[in-house]
Amino acid sequence: MADRLASEAEGYRLMTKYGIPVPKYAIARTMEEAEAAADTIGYPVVMKVISAQIVHKSDAGGVVLSITDKTGARKAFAAIMTAAKNHSPAATVDGVIVEQQMGKGLELIIGGRTDPAFGKVITVGLGGTLVELLRDVGTRVLPADTDEIRYMIHELRGYPLIRGFRNEPARDEEEVVRIVAAAARMFVEEVTVTEFDINPLIVYGKGCCAVDARFYVGDTRKPARRRERTEMDEKLLAIRSIAVVGASPDPGKVGYAVVRNLLGFPGNLYPVNPKHGMILGRKAYPSLAALPESVDAAVIAVPARSVARIVAEAGERKIPLVIILSSGFREAGDEGRKMEEELVAIARQTGTRIMGPNCLGLMIPEKGINTTFDPVSARTGTIAFISQSGAIITTIVDWSLPEGIGFSSVISVGNQADMTIEDFARYAGSDPSTRAIILYIEQILDGRRFLDIMREVTVKKPVVAVKAGSSAKGQKAAATHTGSLAGSHEVYMAAFRQAGVIAVDSIRDAFQTAELLASENYPKGIRAVVISNAGGFAVLSSDYAERYCIDLIEFSPALLAELDAVMPANWSRANPIDMVGDSGPDRYARTFDVMIRNQNLWDIAFVIAVPSAISDPIRVANELVRFSKNTRKMIVGCLIGGDSMKTPMRILRDASIPNFPELEDAFRAVGAICRHRCGPDIHECFGTSGK
Repeated sequence: MADRLASEAEGYRLMTKYGIPVPKYAIARTMEEAEAAADTIGYPVVMKVISAQIVHKSDAGGVVLSITDKTGARKAFAAIMTAAKNHSPAATVDGVIVEQQMGKGLELIIGGRTDPAFGKVITVGLGGTLVELLRDVGTRVLPADTDEIRYMIHELRGYPLIRGFRNEPARDEEEVVRIVAAAARMFVEEVTVTEFDINPLIVYGKGCCAVDARFYVGDTRKPARRRERTEMDEKLLAIRSIAVVGASPDPGKVGYAVVRNLLGFPGNLYPVNPKHGMILGRKAYPSLAALPESVDAAVIAVPARSVARIVAEAGERKIPLVIILSSGFREAGDEGRKMEEELVAIARQTGTRIMGPNCLGLMIPEKGINTTFDPVSARTGTIAFISQSGAIITTIVDWSLPEGIGFSSVISVGNQADMTIEDFARYAGSDPSTRAIILYIEQILDGRRFLDIMREVTVKKPVVAVKAGSSAKGQKAAATHTGSLAGSHEVYMAAFRQAGVIAVDSIRDAFQTAELLASENYPKGIRAVVISNAGGFAVLSSDYAERYCIDLIEFSPALLAELDAVMPANWSRANPIDMVGDSGPDRYARTFDVMIRNQNLWDIAFVIAVPSAISDPIRVANELVRFSKNTRKMIVGCLIGGDSMKTPMRILRDASIPNFPELEDAFRAVGAICRHRCGPDIHECFGTSGK
């Protein structure tokens, strides 16, 4: 049954129940009642049409403002009735609501809607008639506590209008927080309310008033789609033996690529194909039943219609994990969806877990595991990369090799018929080889479970996420790729914040941020120093620091004296430290020594080095490594240049020191990390002491 638009009086009664202030009001069905109501309330008043079929009252001529006397009240009632009939002849008009006209103030909107993945969410922003134009809103998944709601309000670009801006007076922020919290509680508790907006909430220097609202009510809804799931055993990926069903000697087949990629696997490898006795030098078996042992994992690369039979065989052999590379399931339409549901039902009966289907597979480089058909294998490292797109994985792995980036694991989740992206994130969170986690997300199937698990994971390890499908075209693409239906981008961003996940805009940002965190972990504060041999980049760093909310500390007289002793007379005598263009590794070393002795004064050091006729970038890189080893702070390399910087960059990478060849990228990544830790009140969070 379609949701019903509640009357304005119903909405006012509901808000009053939860302590949300509303104007004095009365319902009038005749001209005489309207006149009497206006007299009782006191002029000026507003009249609005009451009709479930007329949603946009102003567009229908159903609103009259600034009614100041009895004559005006009668004329307003008559005008609204006539306009409503002309606009919507079939609409049922139940009269008008007469309400106190409130004075002008700052207009906000409070809204709520039910997201298909995360359930009920609350939104607040600058409202009134400009809400669609300004699009200045914050969102949180419910339930949300008062601190979360306060952060959401502080995130608004227009928040200074609440705090007080130039000649504008401060507004009653505490009352705004209280009312938004009340609206959130109302939305959670009133299970039949599916969507609402209060627009505007007028905010004054003292107090607020909700002068218009729209509530949709319907059948009781579950807060989000929750699927029955068994938690993943983290030992599931401790794989010592693998069977490849669909193994092939044909280089054009997926089964060939998988076996080839597993030839270096130190455990037992069993190709399965009834047509061949040997495949790539390994004995082949006609079926899983014919294997000499029950393996830890079976990789399935056969046509979709044969997969259910193979999963059943795996269950009979007590194989704990099947990795289904085959496509043609949920992402292919209704028939494929039914086949996927059949797979899950079979696996649940036997206790076998499913990765996929329609996935690329799994890489754990340290253990020599590569069950994918990627033409190359990832190198060993400390980043876990978990993706809903196989194509993204193949591209990233290919890119990572010349960049020297390594992985603790690379996991393709595919359609997530059984195990999901959050299951593998939990595995990575407990994996001692993983220091940071990157997620490429198109759709979360169970938003509540995602929030619960990611809150657990992000306490242990930093998690960085890229959400695809933020645009209308992107959402349409996601609906046909791995069977996803992309949800609201804003809701995902809110969920990431609430779960402790760092949201970034691109794959490049994700890897830069994750590498920085894997190497340096979170900084203790935002107090930064910049050390540079190039004046132009020193100036740019000042701009970037301000843009990304990083504090460049002011040097005390004592620190300036120490730096004067190691610098040429024409150095900048300020932060950023411009050591001037003739700086070599010795000057870097002496500057680093000063900063090591004074490391209680700063939290982050950006070290910029560019090629020059007398510089020795290799020695500078080695000095930077020494600097990092002798501090407890975040050290960010910014070795900028071409071929002459390749070896120095490799030196930093071998020492697990991140390097940013683009200076702004360094400040953007550090700023994102700091904002993630503190929300919008970054300076209040860290303060000037960095505590």
